[in-house]
Amino acid sequence: MEKVRIATPGDIPMIQAIAQTTWPVAFKDILSQNQIDYMLARMYGSDVLSELIGTKQNIFLLALDAMLQPVGFAAYELNYRGGKQTKIHKLYVLPSAQGLGSGTELCAEVGRQAMKVGNDKLTLNVNKYNHTAISFYEKAGFQTVKEETIPIGEGYLMEDFVMEKHLL
Repeated sequence: MEKVRIATPGDIPMIQAIAQTTWPVAFKDILSQNQIDYMLARMYGSDVLSELIGTKQNIFLLALDAMLQPVGFAAYELNYRGGKQTKIHKLYVLPSAQGLGSGTELCAEVGRQAMKVGNDKLTLNVNKYNHTAISFYEKAGFQTVKEETIPIGEGYLMEDFVMEKHLL
């Protein structure tokens, strides 16, 4: 992995392409294809991403390889819910680039940005059946603090662990 940079609205097609490539692999044994399609449309539609990036509600980062091609992204929110924590809302790396440090660097950059504004904790939700992602986050210093089930419409649920990492 060569570098991480802040994404702009012009990067939305790249973010969508990474999500479209990553989700079917990451969730093929966990979610139905209908739920994957539903969630991708709901979370990665151009209008949704434009609003998130345009209003600065979330800050998106792109991880670029040595050829400066996007291989992953993260989205995070500083001062989540008015607190001293940063929420990682999304973090995905192309299957072909996993294990090469992009995810680790994205997490590290989010942590650096969080500390700059005085946040002392990172928090995230991860599907409780996504053992690969859970293992990655545990190696990065996150610990599971609780479980939660979130209805997302059409009868679908997100069955998650909430994980946290203390920064200071």
